[in-house]
Amino acid sequence: MAENGKNCDQRRVAMNKEQHNGSFTDPSSMNEKKRRDREERQNIVLWRQPLITLQYFSLEILVILKEWTSKLWHRQSIVVSFLLLLAVLIATYYVEGAHQQYVQRIEKQFLLYAYWIGLGILSSVGLGTGLHTFLLYLGIGTAIGELPPYFMARAARLSGAEPDDEEYQEFEEMLEHAEAAQDFASRAKLAVQNLVQKVGFFGILACASIPNPLFDLAGITCGHFLVPFWTFFGATLIGKAIIKMHIQKIFVIITFSKHIVEQMVTFIGAVPGIGPSLQKPFQEYLEAQRQKLHHRSGAGAPQGENWLSWTFEKLVVVMVCYFVLSIINSMAQSYAKRVQQRLNSEEKTK
Repeated sequence: MAENGKNCDQRRVAMNKEQHNGSFTDPSSMNEKKRRDREERQNIVLWRQPLITLQYFSLEILVILKEWTSKLWHRQSIVVSFLLLLAVLIATYYVEGAHQQYVQRIEKQFLLYAYWIGLGILSSVGLGTGLHTFLLYLGIGTAIGELPPYFMARAARLSGAEPDDEEYQEFEEMLEHAEAAQDFASRAKLAVQNLVQKVGFFGILACASIPNPLFDLAGITCGHFLVPFWTFFGATLIGKAIIKMHIQKIFVIITFSKHIVEQMVTFIGAVPGIGPSLQKPFQEYLEAQRQKLHHRSGAGAPQGENWLSWTFEKLVVVMVCYFVLSIINSMAQSYAKRVQQRLNSEEKTK
């Protein structure tokens, strides 16, 4: 597997020796230039440069729309086929007839699967909160959510480019300083990388089958060493949708059984000082969640929320707001990178 990227390594070495006015550019000066450009882009955030960030964000949206419009224009046959299929589906959905019972059944199943797969994708990209995204989502959603690190590292390896993703840069540095790794975190990451690289399919399966905060590193490793897509995605899907899901199911069934929950509430109440004040709202929160899960139509509305559930919901809102802000900052920095690349190319042609 490690030999798959040999040609890519040779291209990357060649790219580091770019010729400029008849002489080769010093790699150290190139790295220094990249570092300065990266620091300049990192300063383009809403809380430091709000006007520039919003301007670059808007321009990046226009650039992306232009690129997608161009791609769609060159694939007119696919677009026309999709529009025809969409028109048929719309007509089938709205025209009355005996087929409506099947349409409604398909619609119900589609929305159900789309909802839980969507929760799985959100949980794998950092927006998973609560029991519903910890256990009940479909594993295919989390498997799909693990694809971006794989595609990012694979594209970077094939093109010889160095993306600004912090995890990929950390991975590159880890490979360079693998021999000197001393701390536990570095050794753990290196162990994941070695497992995936040497064992292949079963190494990916092992990393995906357990709760593993370092699995993004496995995706980057697979992309970096050009592991075939279906090897990576197949192992990830089996691990997350079958093995890990059943492990989590057993864990939740055992942990949230009635007597264990009661013991946990009693233990919280025994904490000196703050225990009694936390015990009641925690117990009310668990009871409210139970009523929501068991609520049926006509059984009356569940009781109002307490301060613990209110705090938790506000925390989720803050996380979502931060996620939106990070998207704006990331797109603004992406446009800044386009500007820097254009200026660098113009300097080389002078």
